[in-house]
Amino acid sequence: MGRILLSLTAFAVAGTAAAWLVLRPLPLPEDALAGLDADVARGEQVFRAGGCAACHSAETAEGADRLVLRGGKRFSSPFGTFVAPNISNDPVTGIGTWTALDLANAMLRGVSPDGRHYYPVFPYASYARVTLQDIVDLRAFLATLPADPSPNAPHEVGFPYNIRLGLGLWKRLYLDDRWVVTGDLSEAETRGRYLVEALGHCGECHTPRGALGAMDLSRWLAGAPVPAGKGRFPNLTPSKLTWSEADIVAFLTTGLTPDYDSVGGAMAEVVEGLSGLVPADPAAIAAYLKRVAPAE
Repeated sequence: MGRILLSLTAFAVAGTAAAWLVLRPLPLPEDALAGLDADVARGEQVFRAGGCAACHSAETAEGADRLVLRGGKRFSSPFGTFVAPNISNDPVTGIGTWTALDLANAMLRGVSPDGRHYYPVFPYASYARVTLQDIVDLRAFLATLPADPSPNAPHEVGFPYNIRLGLGLWKRLYLDDRWVVTGDLSEAETRGRYLVEALGHCGECHTPRGALGAMDLSRWLAGAPVPAGKGRFPNLTPSKLTWSEADIVAFLTTGLTPDYDSVGGAMAEVVEGLSGLVPADPAAIAAYLKRVAPAE
């Protein structure tokens, strides 16, 4: 009997160790950012393209208040309700003590400074394609923004989704830094791909998802239900988005459609960020969207 118990214990220990190897967080090497110098001005462009204020500012923030990244917005989903964290420069409730490497681990690997998995409601499945230089620049810009002591609220996620270690398996299955649209792209289309697939994380809203919440890349940008349960995010592929490139640029920078309707809801906040980009970037997004495969 003693040998049997010893064998079972050994199997249990081995199984636990094997599970940990598969499910553990995988941060970047300590020297991943070696030799990279920060550019605050470029970091502001990354901030705008990434839509950071759209999620992390207060619900009713306008103007300069959108740069106070106190968090608190709630995002409903089939897996529970997630609450945007404080990413202001407060050293206690925000990210004031984070290094550029901490930010890179969060954005590229979905790993917190204390070694926990982040939920993919933080769009690291898209940010995984962001360059290390852009993250270094972004961290420098974030350091110029105000600190706010607002406390973080916990996510409202039930079993089994509250077991964060299981996110390690999700990452093994779905975290992929390869590009969705490939082929011989022009310089503008390549830049647009980077803005749409990586920094702008457009697919997070506009692409259908599977049972475990991962984007169905075979139906890239084909439109998807709003996670809260009302309405749909529109299809951005050429089969539905038939606007000219000039019309798309005008929409992204002014919020006006060719029929002079004005943008509303979450997209209004996206336009708020994109309108501050250098003019070539909205044009690059428009060029890229014309290269996406049509999908119904």
